[in-house]
Amino acid sequence: MSDPTSVIDDLHEESEELDRLVAGADARRWALATPAPGWTVAHQIAHLAWTDRSALLAVTDEDGFRELVEQALAAPDSFVDRGAEKDAGLPPADLLARWREGRAALEKALRAAPPKARFPWYGPPMSAASMATARLMETWAHGQDVADALGVVRAPTERLRHVAWLGVRTRDFAYGVHGLTPPADPFRVELRAPSGDLWVYGPEDAPQRVTGPALDFCLLVTQRAHRADLALRAEGPDADRWLDIAQAFAGLPGQGRRPKGEQA
Repeated sequence: MSDPTSVIDDLHEESEELDRLVAGADARRWALATPAPGWTVAHQIAHLAWTDRSALLAVTDEDGFRELVEQALAAPDSFVDRGAEKDAGLPPADLLARWREGRAALEKALRAAPPKARFPWYGPPMSAASMATARLMETWAHGQDVADALGVVRAPTERLRHVAWLGVRTRDFAYGVHGLTPPADPFRVELRAPSGDLWVYGPEDAPQRVTGPALDFCLLVTQRAHRADLALRAEGPDADRWLDIAQAFAGLPGQGRRPKGEQA
């Protein structure tokens, strides 16, 4: 993924879709609770705005971003929540304007980045394409939280290919953050795209396999749905274990969602 143009274009479209979802909402709907404990719709947008600003620092001001990393290391359990809480109390129009301004600045910086540049992040350094992919994944995932809160069913798009790719690439990371040794051999992953095409990753003859709808895989690796509620199939004990711990986002292991039958 050396040329970031296509994923930056898709990040723009993903952000615009979420923008349309919240732009017409009144203050009452911005205050609705989302599936993330303690987070309203406003918290979700505030988190995206804050993370976009963090990514902009990583791309344009490495020293400024290093200060953010030090803050995260000092308070790993509360750093993300405090970032969201900071702007969640703003009037919706002001918060929306702040998110729009920040994501536009980040998009401009990513498009202008040198082709071989690597930028610091809370995990390994990332290229412009990888940074855009991570931002798209987060925008889609937090957009799902917003859609759930508003009672909206979003139609899956081909932009999910970026989330699926990231979910496959972070397999070993997911094992590592759970204190487990990643399997030595790659898995085969076959996902049915929204278009009906098949997205495939890994060797065709791999004994460890994961198959199912791309949407379900993306919901799983972003921990927006419990495995029990998804039509994913694992063949082999290692692949089966992965579906219990999959995590496409940086940071500590997430708690994920409870099965629908166990939700309050």
